[in-house]
Amino acid sequence: MRKMNLNLFSAVLAVLLGLSAQNDSLMQPQEEGVKTNESRRLDVTSRILEANKGSDQVLVEGDVALSRKRNAMKCWRGNCKWTKSYKGLVEVPYTISDYFYDSERASIKKAMETFQQKTCVRFVPQRKQSDFLSIESEMGCWSTVGKIGGRQVVSLSVHGCLDLGIIQHELLHALGFHHEHTRSDRDQYVRIKWGNIPAVNRLNFHKMDTNNLNTPYDYSSVMHYGRTAFAETFGADTIIPIPDSSVPIGQREDMSDIDILRINRFYDCK
Repeated sequence: MRKMNLNLFSAVLAVLLGLSAQNDSLMQPQEEGVKTNESRRLDVTSRILEANKGSDQVLVEGDVALSRKRNAMKCWRGNCKWTKSYKGLVEVPYTISDYFYDSERASIKKAMETFQQKTCVRFVPQRKQSDFLSIESEMGCWSTVGKIGGRQVVSLSVHGCLDLGIIQHELLHALGFHHEHTRSDRDQYVRIKWGNIPAVNRLNFHKMDTNNLNTPYDYSSVMHYGRTAFAETFGADTIIPIPDSSVPIGQREDMSDIDILRINRFYDCK
């Protein structure tokens, strides 16, 4: 169990206090949420793919779980939207597993609040609703696409999935959004280097029949793969922006303005 037994905690408290002074300098960066150089270097999807190594969940595109209830990859048809209330708000019920520490729960709720600030989406604690997101720490970071009905797991492992951008990424999947590089018109904006992608991973780069909501292709989307995603050789490019190959791709921190615009258009937020 992650939660330390209270009696055991009391028994070792004195020892821990004795060591605390020398440990302060080591623990401080983690306690303050300071990212390592490695985490700053990696984009959101690269961190997701790293966290998902060894997962026994069947995933496509690296972090999309297929629903047994329907083809999760056909979400854009509109049959996977969460319901809008009479108040004009899209209320998405959720539960958060007790496995998470309070600080981890706070990170998840903070990411949920970023949707509330600029869209009509509201993540609300589940009460009696039969359709809801169950936020759990399974192995890796993943979600199905759109509302599938019933209890719907979104995995945010405590080992690598609790950065703001990663939580937003998985919640965007749950709201009905695919990866940016799979949109139907992507060949006008990026070139896929198929020769650098192992055959077993090429399915992750297939285009989807998407409704692009009359929004521009977004290199800075939190849903965009990084430049070297699924590369057969470490560091090799798999996605190259065109016509300017130097354009940065692969978000590191937060939803882009176009990500937010798409949410508002998809759910007809006023």
